Amino acid sequence: MSRLPAGVMREATIDVGAIEANVRHLRRIVGVEVIAVVKAEGYGHGAARSAAAALAGGATRLGVADVGEGLALRRAGIDAPILAWLHAPGASFGEAVDAGIELGISSYTQLQAAAAAAAMDRPAAVHLKLETGLGRNGIAPADFAVVFAEAARLERIGKLRVVGAFSHLSNASPEEDRAALRLFEDGLAVAGSVGLAPRLRHLAATGAAITLPETRLNCVRLGVGIYGLSPFPDRTSADLGLRPAMTVRASVAAVRRVSDGHGVSYGYDHRADGDTTLALVPLGYGDGVPRQASGGGAVSINGRTFPVAGRVAMDQLVVDVGDHAVAVGDEAILFGDPTLGAPAVEAWADAADTINYEIVTRIGPRVPRRQVSA
Repeated sequence: MSRLPAGVMREATIDVGAIEANVRHLRRIVGVEVIAVVKAEGYGHGAARSAAAALAGGATRLGVADVGEGLALRRAGIDAPILAWLHAPGASFGEAVDAGIELGISSYTQLQAAAAAAAMDRPAAVHLKLETGLGRNGIAPADFAVVFAEAARLERIGKLRVVGAFSHLSNASPEEDRAALRLFEDGLAVAGSVGLAPRLRHLAATGAAITLPETRLNCVRLGVGIYGLSPFPDRTSADLGLRPAMTVRASVAAVRRVSDGHGVSYGYDHRADGDTTLALVPLGYGDGVPRQASGGGAVSINGRTFPVAGRVAMDQLVVDVGDHAVAVGDEAILFGDPTLGAPAVEAWADAADTINYEIVTRIGPRVPRRQVSA
């Protein structure tokens, strides 16, 4: 019977060797430079450890959503190039420029703010984000000429270095993504006409990087794939040659034998169908386990997988294990690497009507992360 370390109630183990191997595998597929995306605390895996593993696997740069995430990586000793692309209105970029964090620029106003933050001997390094149909941030096509001309002027006078140009695909369909690629290429042509020559051109994330080679350009941003998860509903991690890096598990906290008809958890949405054994697992929606997966999420105990019985509570959930032998202290695995016998994170995503990205990212700080390397 597998057990957690003594005194540990719940934990998420993070296999940094898997992250490194996933990046190395994806680099072989795409054949271009890789920006490893470690935003949202590395999709819940830990930003600094994920960044270090991704760089060891061959990524050359890191991507985060905001400057604060980039500064946290710097404080953790990560000195690789970092790109941050989502900024508050009126943001000042002085601290980012001082820390060598590259800025994703989505407007004329942000461009001016980046230039204002430049030091005498340190121009602001920027990646110009183009709006190519997603409807989020990015420089609108109608503004390409004006913003690019100003970026070129600021680069000439030493205020900026235009390191890259980028956008984001919708993944709505290959046709929609190819249309976005054409608009992106049109934008690059406008940039070239005013003297800009960004070295990096990145459009594809994990999904398009695998399935649409023409969108790889000379750089890709890899997010969910580096953590060993598939971005496709019809292809597993194993299908893609990836290893899930996160395993969420807990120690069974209580075992109770009950009789036919016994209610389980709030509302008695589940009642025992005959005499059975209930196992209490100390993980709940306060830890990021989705309440929407009540009655459907999968839990593996001693080599067998059972659905959650009844409602997921804030701190705990219950599994009806029937006559299967379970004892207090036994390991209960919510998800991990299916090739090692753990439930797939997608089982929880399906039960909660969401995606695997959300399940791993929402695992909360009450669940300690323990770094391992299988």
